[in-house]
Amino acid sequence: MRLSDHDYSEIDRRLAAHDAFLRARYPGERAGRQPVHTVYVPADKLGGFRDWGAIALAAMDEHGFPWPDPTVRDKLAREPIEDLRVDFEDGYGVRDDDQEDAAVREAAAILRDGPRPPFVGLRIKSLEAATRRRSLRTLDLWLESCPGTFTITLPKVSGPVQVETMVAVCERLETGYGLSTGALTFEIQVELPAAVLAADGTATVARLITAAAGRCTGLHYGTYDYSAAAGVAAAYQSMEHPAADYAKAVMQAAAAQTGVRLSDGSTNVLPAGGRDAVHAAWRLHHRLVRRSLEHGYYQGWDLHPAQLPSRYAATYAFFRDGRDAAVARLRRYLDRQDSGIMDEPATARALAGYLLRGLDCGALADAGFAREQLTALQTTGVGSG
Repeated sequence: MRLSDHDYSEIDRRLAAHDAFLRARYPGERAGRQPVHTVYVPADKLGGFRDWGAIALAAMDEHGFPWPDPTVRDKLAREPIEDLRVDFEDGYGVRDDDQEDAAVREAAAILRDGPRPPFVGLRIKSLEAATRRRSLRTLDLWLESCPGTFTITLPKVSGPVQVETMVAVCERLETGYGLSTGALTFEIQVELPAAVLAADGTATVARLITAAAGRCTGLHYGTYDYSAAAGVAAAYQSMEHPAADYAKAVMQAAAAQTGVRLSDGSTNVLPAGGRDAVHAAWRLHHRLVRRSLEHGYYQGWDLHPAQLPSRYAATYAFFRDGRDAAVARLRRYLDRQDSGIMDEPATARALAGYLLRGLDCGALADAGFAREQLTALQTTGVGSG
């Protein structure tokens, strides 16, 4: 043995700063439920969001939903929207200040005065020069009108300085409204190639997460803005275009183990029109949702009430199809049985996280383990009993 206690202490000293960086930058998966989708509703049309479940059920009855599942119907009757975003950006458009001020107050009143989804927030306009003042005015007025927990979606981010500025805005508003430090968090929409790859060749998206100083909770891919900016012809803009897959792979690598969650974008092929058109749109949406789930994107955007049936049918099938294999594999890991597969603690964490997601969204009534044990496994890879 040639290493002394002094050597070990010196090595610890050399690595102390990096150890601290790893703890701060890569804390692991964020605890708690992640919604399976985000529904964007223009602020001036928010009053109709409580009808989305009924509209979805009516579409299933009218057109004959091809994946009959009573639990999907139950979900649509009970909790059709998991995450609602009041949209003041592209879906709302440009209005004069009086109109948008009124829309903020009216939307806030709607959310205050009745039932609302488990997760809510607002999408403000971008911090680009043309929309900056209006964007921040809307956020300020929202805080005055609708206190409580919500998520801010920041669109069209192109560089870290915009995120740093958003952090400063959050700090100022927390002080102004007497909120606790860190109360305001935001999602970053990745809608521009500059948000993925910087002019100097670095991965911008990783720098965006760092610039957020712990306030970034999610990265949301914007299918059509990104594709258009990348030069993809309109007919070929899609969640599964190679340009989209590249951007989302970089986002995934940047967000891994940071606690920042990922969301895929949307398809603009809506289930509307005659039965053939509706079924074709459902099949496309079902396939794209399943594809996103298989790629590790557990959340996406929905733009129309009739997309909810295919969202939940695809999501429920994904978790049910893999439930038995995941339970068996996790039991073998805990029992250290010979199975032909030598799993690591990281795989145990992934298996536990998979089963927890299935429970959270309603796909699984029984995940084979107590929730507490799965939570412990997701955190450490070691079972609690």
